[in-house]
Amino acid sequence: MKTSLTNILLFFAFFSFFFVVNAQNDEWHISTTDNSDYTGIAIANGRIGMLSSKKPLEIQHVVLNNVYDVDPNLKVSQILHGMNFGNLDMYIDGEKISEDNISNWKQTMNMKEAAFTTSFSFKNKADVSCTLYALRNIQYASYIDIKVTAKKTIDLKIAGKIIVPKEYQKPTNTYQVLKDVETTMPILQSKAKSPFGKHLVSTSGTFVWHAINSSREHQRPELKHEVISDYENTLSWQQQIKKGNTLEFAWTGAQCTTKDFADPKSESERIVIYNLLNSREVLLGQHKKQWEALWEGDIIIEGDLTSQQDVRLALYHLYAFGRGDSDLSIAPMGLSLQIPYNGHIFWDTELWMFPPLLIFNQDIAGSLVNYRSDRLDKAKQRALNYGYKGAMFPWESDDTGEEATPPFALTGPFEHHITADIGIAFWNYYRVTKDKRWLQEKGFPVLKAVADFWVSRVTKNNDGSFSINNVVGANEFAPNVNDNAFTNGAAITALNYAVLAAKELNIDPDQQWTEVASKIRILKFKDGTTKEHSHYNGERIKQADVNLLSYPLNVVNDEKTILKDLKYYEPKLAKEGPAMGKSIFAVLYARQGDAKNAFRLFKDSYVPNQQAPFGALSEVATSNFSYFATGAGGMLQSVLFGFAGLEFSSEGIIQKNPILPKQWKSLTIKGVGPDKKTYRIDQ
Repeated sequence: MKTSLTNILLFFAFFSFFFVVNAQNDEWHISTTDNSDYTGIAIANGRIGMLSSKKPLEIQHVVLNNVYDVDPNLKVSQILHGMNFGNLDMYIDGEKISEDNISNWKQTMNMKEAAFTTSFSFKNKADVSCTLYALRNIQYASYIDIKVTAKKTIDLKIAGKIIVPKEYQKPTNTYQVLKDVETTMPILQSKAKSPFGKHLVSTSGTFVWHAINSSREHQRPELKHEVISDYENTLSWQQQIKKGNTLEFAWTGAQCTTKDFADPKSESERIVIYNLLNSREVLLGQHKKQWEALWEGDIIIEGDLTSQQDVRLALYHLYAFGRGDSDLSIAPMGLSLQIPYNGHIFWDTELWMFPPLLIFNQDIAGSLVNYRSDRLDKAKQRALNYGYKGAMFPWESDDTGEEATPPFALTGPFEHHITADIGIAFWNYYRVTKDKRWLQEKGFPVLKAVADFWVSRVTKNNDGSFSINNVVGANEFAPNVNDNAFTNGAAITALNYAVLAAKELNIDPDQQWTEVASKIRILKFKDGTTKEHSHYNGERIKQADVNLLSYPLNVVNDEKTILKDLKYYEPKLAKEGPAMGKSIFAVLYARQGDAKNAFRLFKDSYVPNQQAPFGALSEVATSNFSYFATGAGGMLQSVLFGFAGLEFSSEGIIQKNPILPKQWKSLTIKGVGPDKKTYRIDQ
C-alpha cells in the first residue's frame, strides 16, 4: 500500500506538535516546556492584541485595532504596532533574569479564561510565574499578574517598562504621583506620535500591590523612575523576600490614541488608576465572567482531544479578535501581527470568520456587519469613481472605508466579489437575528446598494444572458478573467437576497435585480463540470473557487455536479495555497455523507499550517505568520456546517443531515443562535 505525501506530512506535523504540547493536555489548556521552535500566541480582547514571547517576562509586540498609520514601504495604511507595555525586568540578588539562567520554563494558554501563564525557576533561589491578560472588561488595558516564591531569602528588584517603537516621533517620558485626598497614584507614562504622525499615542503603567489593596498595614515600596533612552521608560522598586514566602503583585498598562480619544494622555491615566484601585478579584473576576459568557457558544468533541484543542483554539481566537460593542471588523491576522496584509479587512471576514461567529455570538457578528454599513458612503463614492452605480466596497478596507490595497496588486481594482460577499453576510445576519429595525436602518441600504452595483456591473450578451467581465476571482492565480464562477455565483446570490430583503420590508424590489440574477452565466465544461472562468483549462488554483458555488452559495446544489466539481478541483489546489481552501471541500463531502473524506480534508485544511509550540495557524504551511484567523474560520465551518449539519435559512439556523467521523464519539454544538440551542450528534 502506498502512503501519500500529504499523509506523511500530516503525520510528522501531528507528531511534532504533540511532542511540544504534551506538558499539559486537556480540553482548555495547551502547555509547552519546549521553546526550541517557537511561534507566539495572541492574547487579545478585540481592541488590543499582544503576541507572546518565549523570553521570560516579555511579549513581542502590541497591535491596536482600527488604528492605522502608514506602511513605510508600500505607502498604504498599516495597522499600528503600539508601545510595548508588556515587558518587565526582574533581578534576583542583583542578577537579571534571562533565557540563559532559568530552568523549568513552561507556558500555558488557558483558553477558557483567556490567560497566558509563563513559569520558571531561577537557580535554587526562586520560582516565578506571570499571567498575562488582555482585559476583556477594560478594553484598552493589559494586566500581568506576578508571583515570586523565595526558596531562599532573596533581594528582588522589578522594573516595569514602556518601550516606544523606534519609528515613533518625538517621544516624551514622564513619571508622576497623582494625589486625591490621601490616595496616591504613581503613573509611568510615555507619549509619542505614530511613525508618520497620524496619531498621538499615550501609554500609562503602574504597579499594583495586592496586599496594599486588601490591607492598610502594607506600604508601597519606594519607586524609582529612570529614563533609559527616549524609547524606554522604566519604573522600579526593590524588596526582600524571606525564605518560604511569596510576593504577589501586578503590572498594568493602558494605551490610548487620538483615533479613539480627544485626550489619550488623560484617559490612559484614568484607566490605569481604575486598575490600580480595584482589587485583582474584581478586575479579573469581571474579565473571566465576560469570557464565560463568550464560551456559552462552544464546540465539544468527545473522543479526540487533539481536534478538541484545535477547534477551541480557533474559536478562542475569533472571540479574542472581535468585540460586540465596537462595530469593528477582524483582519486576516486578527490582532496578532501587523504583517502581512497591514491589518486591512478583506473578504476573509464575511466569508470565513463571520459564519461561525454568527452561529455563536450575534453581538460580535453585528459589529462585523456594522463595520461595513458605517462605510457605505465611501463604497458608494468608489462605485461612482469607477463608473458604476450602488456601492463598490474596497478589496482591502481600513478605518477610512476607502481602498487600501497596494497599487501594484490587481486585487484592488478587480476583485469585486467582496461586494457580493458583504451583501450575503448582511442577509444571513438578518435571517439569524430577525432584527427588522437593523434591516431597515442598516441592512437594506447596503443590500440595495450591492444589488444596484451588480446590475450596473454586468454586460449583456447577444443571447440575453449576462456576463461579469475582467475580474479577479477567489482563485487569484487567474487575474482579469471573464465569468469567474465564484464572482458570478456570489452576485446571483446577493441579488436574490436583496429581493428577499425588500419584500421583508414591504418594499417593491427593483425588477432588474431578479432579471439579472436569473441570467448571469455559470459556465460548464462539456461533461457538466463547472468551469472556473471562460478561458479556464485545468490550471492549478490558489484556493476553492468553483466549489464555493455549492457551499456556501447553494447555486450548484445537485449531488452529481457537486461531486464532479469536488473530484475535478481538489487535485488542482496549490500546495502553497491558504489554509482555509480545503475546509470547503470538507464541508461538501460531509454534506454528501462521506465522513472519511470530510475528516481527511478537515485535518488537511489546518494541520500542516500549525506552528509549534501551541498550534497557532499560519496562512500557508511554509510560513510562520500567525495567527491566521481566516484559517480558523474555515476549519470551524467544516465542523459547524459540515459535520454538525447546520445551515442558515429563512427559519434561522437549522440542522440537516449531520454526520460524525469515526474518530469522534460525539459532537456537541452549544449556544447556537439567539435562543442558545444545543445540538448533539452521537455515533
